[in-house]
Amino acid sequence: MASNRSAQRLSEKEKEKHSTTKARRSKKQLPPIETPDVEVAPPDQDKPLEEPTEDAPLVEEPPLDTTKEEEEEEPPTKPSEVEQAPIEVVEDATQEAEEPPLRTLTWDDVCPPGDKIDKIAEASYAEVYRVRNDRGTSIIKVIRLPSPIKPQTKAQVRSGLVDEEPHSEEDIQGELQISEWLADIPGFVIYKERYVKKMKRQDPDRAQFYPSPSRYLDDTRFLVVELGDAGTALEDWNLTTESQLWDIFLLQAIALARAEDLVMFEHRDLHEGNLCIRQVKPPKKMGSPSKGFFGFSGLDITILDYGLSRGEDLSIDDAKPVAYDLEKDLGIFTSTHAPQCKVYRQMRSFLLRADRTCLPPEAHDTPYAKGIDGPLSWDAYAPYTNVLWLAYLYEYLTEHFAGDKKELARFKKETREMWKYLNPDADESVPCFGCAADVVCFAVEAGWMRQEQLNGAEESFVEREDSIIATREELREEMPERTPVRRSTRKR
Repeated sequence: MASNRSAQRLSEKEKEKHSTTKARRSKKQLPPIETPDVEVAPPDQDKPLEEPTEDAPLVEEPPLDTTKEEEEEEPPTKPSEVEQAPIEVVEDATQEAEEPPLRTLTWDDVCPPGDKIDKIAEASYAEVYRVRNDRGTSIIKVIRLPSPIKPQTKAQVRSGLVDEEPHSEEDIQGELQISEWLADIPGFVIYKERYVKKMKRQDPDRAQFYPSPSRYLDDTRFLVVELGDAGTALEDWNLTTESQLWDIFLLQAIALARAEDLVMFEHRDLHEGNLCIRQVKPPKKMGSPSKGFFGFSGLDITILDYGLSRGEDLSIDDAKPVAYDLEKDLGIFTSTHAPQCKVYRQMRSFLLRADRTCLPPEAHDTPYAKGIDGPLSWDAYAPYTNVLWLAYLYEYLTEHFAGDKKELARFKKETREMWKYLNPDADESVPCFGCAADVVCFAVEAGWMRQEQLNGAEESFVEREDSIIATREELREEMPERTPVRRSTRKR
């Protein structure tokens, strides 16, 4: 936080911590990606998507650890090596052994007949599906890469359809790099595997911003990212108890604080659609305030989607940060279609002014405007953006609570002082939190959670899940290994 003019700056101690600390981080390498030779063929027929259904909760222990044991030191991977995999897999399948190419699959490999497919979300550049089969459940994120596509028909032009823009290769590289840095931090989504799908997408129930599947060519490429099933988005979760309010808020704060410390992370897009909730164990009754308020709901959270995020590899001296340049599309700051649009403006206003004043939509029409520290750059580390999204979460939780009003009143009363420092619209004379770690420290000092909870004494790690996707060739190889079904020879 780079200004000494207002009360909401980080202390000198905090600034020194965020600018000089080289955090301990796991060097564990992701498992190698298999590269079978798969024939690419167009699908035989379209499969209609089923209506989304709410998942049954998974049963796991919620992760609460704030430290990682430092494993045996290995030479750091060069960012350029990591970034080449998703881009050159189709064009050059003869890469060096240390950087195996991604698998190239058809749609029938990703979602073969018999799989249950639910379309659960869509963004400006991707569609998200939940896929279930005998192997398990995965979330499939489909991102169109820059590649050929047929032009719109006259009827589509007249109807005003707008094609989704293919996500640039550079932006995809950045998002996947950040996902690997966050993979071992509890509270962030587990990435199972990545593939390139080189074929026509099947989506008969497409939304108006997505082209007809008939317009995709055999050379149209998609990056398919397979994620662990994180549960239900907060926007679809029914908030009914005070313990849910406490755990959802504090778990998000803890996850962001860990990521700040390990990779200087800012999410920058943490609205209710990018936070998933799941019930991992039975809830417990909350006791007296002296016993704290954390860990009673049995919930766990998972933070999704790093498309706008910022991170940095602290194991490499003078490493260049990975950050999406939000100046590419100022419409995100001038839009007023959703409540989170104000948070985008608050973030940009903070980078320009270094205070909590939120500039109106019309003030965000000049890209790379000059601010208090020079031309605006989203490479800069400003963890106050995480505080802004925690404030957004707090207001969302209290406004969408559907339980006992007395429980909501008790939660708001207990958190009144915290909200004073969290509220981005507070008077300039009121100090504010500078990062998510400040919020977590406040919670511990207030007695809302015990130190051993924060240190992970009651936590068990979630193992990395296996992919549920297999090619037809792999499935045929597995068939002989299965026990044959015994059938009765008795005549009926």
